[in-house]
Amino acid sequence: MEKKNRILRRILFVFLSVLSVAWVYPVFMVLINSFKGNRYITTNGVFNLPTKETSVGIENYIDALASKGFASAFAYSVIITVSSCALILICCSMCAWYITRVESKISKACYFLFVFSMVVPFQMLMFTLSSTADRLKLSNPFNICVIYLGFGAGLAVFMFCGFMKSIPLEVEEAAMIDGCNPLQTFFMIDLPILKPTLISVGILETMWLWNDYLLPYLVLDRKKYSTIPILIQYFRGSYGHVEMGPMMACIMMTVLPIIILYLVLQKYIIKGVIAGAVKG
Repeated sequence: MEKKNRILRRILFVFLSVLSVAWVYPVFMVLINSFKGNRYITTNGVFNLPTKETSVGIENYIDALASKGFASAFAYSVIITVSSCALILICCSMCAWYITRVESKISKACYFLFVFSMVVPFQMLMFTLSSTADRLKLSNPFNICVIYLGFGAGLAVFMFCGFMKSIPLEVEEAAMIDGCNPLQTFFMIDLPILKPTLISVGILETMWLWNDYLLPYLVLDRKKYSTIPILIQYFRGSYGHVEMGPMMACIMMTVLPIIILYLVLQKYIIKGVIAGAVKG
């Protein structure tokens, strides 16, 4: 039996290793091409490693940083990601606290509506959403966080509710006996306990917000505002020619912060997902 389990673990290890290589390979291809000259990328040398002849060093990265709109697009992406993620974490954790602590038909209906929102295709809403955002003056990087709150609330509330059920009610009752009001109880007692799920949800939402292309493309005024994914889509040089080298460098500079964030905090993702899905 032990020998069979050892064989199965080895097979699983090989399978997951191959799967990991398949996921990492596209990123590796972007990395090696970000150091090549443009004409060597567009020819059949796209799969070859950089050589003395094909390599241009960090010239592509310098061109990407110096390109028109990169600094503003990066800043707008940071503003949208940080503001939207903060709003999702605060509002959804408070909503989950209310749903789990107030047992009523309204709270149960709200929970099921949040869960149902995760299965609604974005394509069903995008045209109505675009016109509504224009009417409500949400078509800018400083207000689009309200829209992201609606789309990110489903997963966040689901995970927060799962973890909130594991917090003993007696802890909150003791805090109220000591004189805490509901807001003080939540921010001083429950929120610190929610740290694993807060980090987990924050990472998942950050990855989604940073890489999202379709929602900013539909909502934002592209003549005034562009995020990094939109800038990459329209990364063109003179006469409309696509500059593949700087584009690859721009993609790498966009992907690296999220990869580093994920690698550093990946253990919290597993803890938060398990806590949000199993507890209660």
